[in-house]
Amino acid sequence: MKDPQLALHGLAIKKHGDAAEVAAITGLDPARVQALLDEAVAAERVVKAGAKYMLQPVAQIALRTAYSRDCAAERANPVMAEGYAAFEKINEHLKQLITDWQTLPVGGSRIPNDHSDEAYDARIIDRLGALHDRAEPMLDRLASGLPRLAIYKDHLRAALEKAEDGEIAWVSDARIASYHTVWFELHEDLIRVLGRQRIE
Repeated sequence: MKDPQLALHGLAIKKHGDAAEVAAITGLDPARVQALLDEAVAAERVVKAGAKYMLQPVAQIALRTAYSRDCAAERANPVMAEGYAAFEKINEHLKQLITDWQTLPVGGSRIPNDHSDEAYDARIIDRLGALHDRAEPMLDRLASGLPRLAIYKDHLRAALEKAEDGEIAWVSDARIASYHTVWFELHEDLIRVLGRQRIE
């Protein structure tokens, strides 16, 4: 995928982001991303509000159409197929872990977790660490098929380490590059590149 297409791909994953955020998940230089997105604004493929960008519908359609051409090698690569199958298996466990993080079992039902029970939260973070250890070989396999995906492993490890150090927002806060946020973006990247569907 060439840089202009990759910048739009990164913006599609972020949905509404600035140049630095798009650069962080594409591996492109932030100044290069800024220039590419500003060019896309001039071409009316992207809209800009403040420092944030968002794809126009016509660009979304063009991007989806181009994936079959730009990602043909990845879609034909059995390493990528195996990596994605492994991702989906771990993804099921992560979804349950996030549910357990966001809610507490009380009297046979679940209530929102206010995170006042530090021992409960610590057990979930321990589970997240174990899940990440299981995920690392899968992440390495995906990066061997598409090297730029290695950046997700770094972001996931960074979020996990912050959570383990007591900054619990880094487990799932959607406003930052938390573990769950980065994992969700990796999933979106994979389904776009490999032509899959997100299973809700």
